[in-house]
Amino acid sequence: MGKLVLLGGGYGNMRVMLRLLNSLPLDREVVIVDRAPFHSLKTEFYALAAGTATDKEIRVSFPEHERLTAVYGEVVEINRAEKVVILEDGQRIEYDDLVIGLGCEDKYHGVPGAEEYTYSIQTMGKSRATFQALCGLPAGSTVGIIGAGLSGIELASELRESRSDLKIKLFDRGQRILKDFPEKLSKYVKDWFVKHNVDVVANSNITRVEPGKIFNHDDEILLDAVVWTAGVQPVKIVRDMDVEKDKHDRPLVTQYFNLLEDEHVYVVGDCASSDLAPTAQLAEEQAEQIVKVLRMRWKGEHLPEKMPEIKLKGFMGALGKKQGFVYLADTTVTGRIARLMKSGLLWYYKRQND
Repeated sequence: MGKLVLLGGGYGNMRVMLRLLNSLPLDREVVIVDRAPFHSLKTEFYALAAGTATDKEIRVSFPEHERLTAVYGEVVEINRAEKVVILEDGQRIEYDDLVIGLGCEDKYHGVPGAEEYTYSIQTMGKSRATFQALCGLPAGSTVGIIGAGLSGIELASELRESRSDLKIKLFDRGQRILKDFPEKLSKYVKDWFVKHNVDVVANSNITRVEPGKIFNHDDEILLDAVVWTAGVQPVKIVRDMDVEKDKHDRPLVTQYFNLLEDEHVYVVGDCASSDLAPTAQLAEEQAEQIVKVLRMRWKGEHLPEKMPEIKLKGFMGALGKKQGFVYLADTTVTGRIARLMKSGLLWYYKRQND
C-alpha cells in the first residue's frame, strides 16, 4: 500500500487531509506527523499570548479515518535517498510520497540579542510563554512589539484590551502601518492605536536587544518585555535540506509543488518558495493543487502543462474583539462588520475541520 506522509499538521496539510480522506484510493494510506496531537490555529496565537483566548479555543482535532495514522514527535531528519523520515525518538517512518509543511520560525535578521531576549508567538508553546510573561507584568509596565505586520498589529490591539494598564509600543519599520495597502486602511488602524493609547513608532530600525532594553537606531528604549513579530523563515530542518533554495532559504518547487529534483517530495505553506507572502490562505491554496497532482500521479495521468495561478482573495485582521479590518477584492471594510467577518471565518474553519 502506497504511503503518503504529511510532515506538520498546519493549514496546508490539514487541507490535504480534508480533501484526500473523503476519496482516498484503496491502495493508499496517510500518516500525519506533528509534535502536537492537534491542529493549531496559528493565525490566533496572538490572542493566546495576550490572554484573551485559551488553548482549547485555538486548536482543532486531526480528522479520523481508518487509513489515517497520527504520529507525534519532533522530526530531526528527512532522508530522501532512503525515503524515510526520522523522529527525535529514533522512530523511522518510510514514505512513497511526502508533503513537508513544517512551518516557520522567527527570523531575527542578525540583530544581536533578539533571539535571546525577546518573546515569540510562532508556536503554541512559545505563545503560552509569552502570555505568562506579558500577563504577569506589574501594572504600568511597558511592552515593546517589534514588527507592525498583521501579527504585531493584532497582538498589540488584543494586549491593549487584555491589559489596559500596560504601556504598549509598536515598532514599525515603515513610514505608515500596512504601507503596501490602501491609505484608508492604514489610517483606520493608526487611528485605532492613537485612540487606544498604543504608541506606534514609525521608521524604526532595531539594532540591538539587551535585557530590559532595545536600541532603535542608536536610541536606548527601556522595556519590561519585548515580543518579536518582525519576520519569519522556514524551520531549521528545512533550511538545512540539501536542495535548491530561494533567497529566503525556502526550497524551490515546480509548479506542481514538488522539489525540482524529486517528484515524490512536496512542500507546502511557509516552507515553500513563493512570490506571495506566507499566509494560511496561501498554504490552503497550495494544498488544493498538491491534492490534484497527487491524485493524477496516483492514477498515472498526465499532469497539465500549466497549473492555475494562485490568486489570494485578501486578508482579515482584528483590532481587539470589537473592531477589525478586511481587504478583499480591492475593497476595504473596517469596524465592527470587519471583525464579525473574521470571527465568522474562524467559526466556519473550525466547523469544517472539526
